[in-house]
Amino acid sequence: MRRSVFGEVLTGEEGEAVRWPEEAAVCEVGPRDGFQMETTWIPTDTKVQIINELGRTGLRWIQATSFVHPRAIPQLRDADEVMARIERVPGVCYTALVPNERGVERAIAARIDAVEMVVSVSDSHCLSNTNMTTEQAMARARACAQLTREAGLRMGIGFPVALGCPFEGIPAYDRVESLMARAVEEFGLEDIGVADTVGMANPALVFTTLSRLLRRFPQAALTLHLHNTRGMGLANALAGLDAGVRRFDGSVAGLGGCPYAPGATGNIATEDLVHMLEEMGVSTGVNLSDLLRVARRTEEMVGHADSALLRAGASHRLGARREAQVERGDC
Repeated sequence: MRRSVFGEVLTGEEGEAVRWPEEAAVCEVGPRDGFQMETTWIPTDTKVQIINELGRTGLRWIQATSFVHPRAIPQLRDADEVMARIERVPGVCYTALVPNERGVERAIAARIDAVEMVVSVSDSHCLSNTNMTTEQAMARARACAQLTREAGLRMGIGFPVALGCPFEGIPAYDRVESLMARAVEEFGLEDIGVADTVGMANPALVFTTLSRLLRRFPQAALTLHLHNTRGMGLANALAGLDAGVRRFDGSVAGLGGCPYAPGATGNIATEDLVHMLEEMGVSTGVNLSDLLRVARRTEEMVGHADSALLRAGASHRLGARREAQVERGDC
């Protein structure tokens, strides 16, 4: 048996085969991470409709909005109304991004299931994103963790540019680990996100970094948040899966980016990620046909998409089409 970035390879009488996990979770972040980048106003009715349809696809985590100041992200100024109007599908965890204690208070009032904060690994990106240093942002995260604990609300923390910063390059592993140690061991958080915010990572870096983090923090539930800026999003997801990650973020129709990171494009498309995992035999619990319908509707509503599946369709359908052609004598 040998271990590589391509999986756990078993060598025996039957040759070599890659052993993948039976299941993985996909977290939908499009209604927040995707919509925040749209400069044309998306009507509240449209946001509610897309969130409702996503909730009926089998997804179990949906990041529905962000409780930020309207001047910071004008597109999400209707966060309170969106949360008041969506249909809460049983079994779906509806989360929201919060920047500070006021955001936590609004989230509590909106009956959100869980909140998430972000603290950029590099000072440069943190200053660009939140106008504070990483250390200042961690102090705020500590205060919010205390507030959510008192309210009985679940909180997670994500670390943008953990796998590459547009201003400072690839951060030192020790810096990523030390920040995560504080979040897990000092703040008492279990849900931790590791983000390739501008798509600078490669599979080898993802595999090495996530393998080390998972060994260091076995008690944490790590989520890998990937952008597809340079076309390596799914390859990086595969490397993360190989390292032991079992939760991944995706954005419907491949929408998204980062308003504070030059050149950042959308997240990996949720439908592309689900398709890859399901084709590999890794169950996501998501109905791909239903998800594709939501992706098409999202593309129609916002006017664009970055999704391989929307362009080409699912692989298994091509095989079924071929078989039908053979049966009809068309080939």
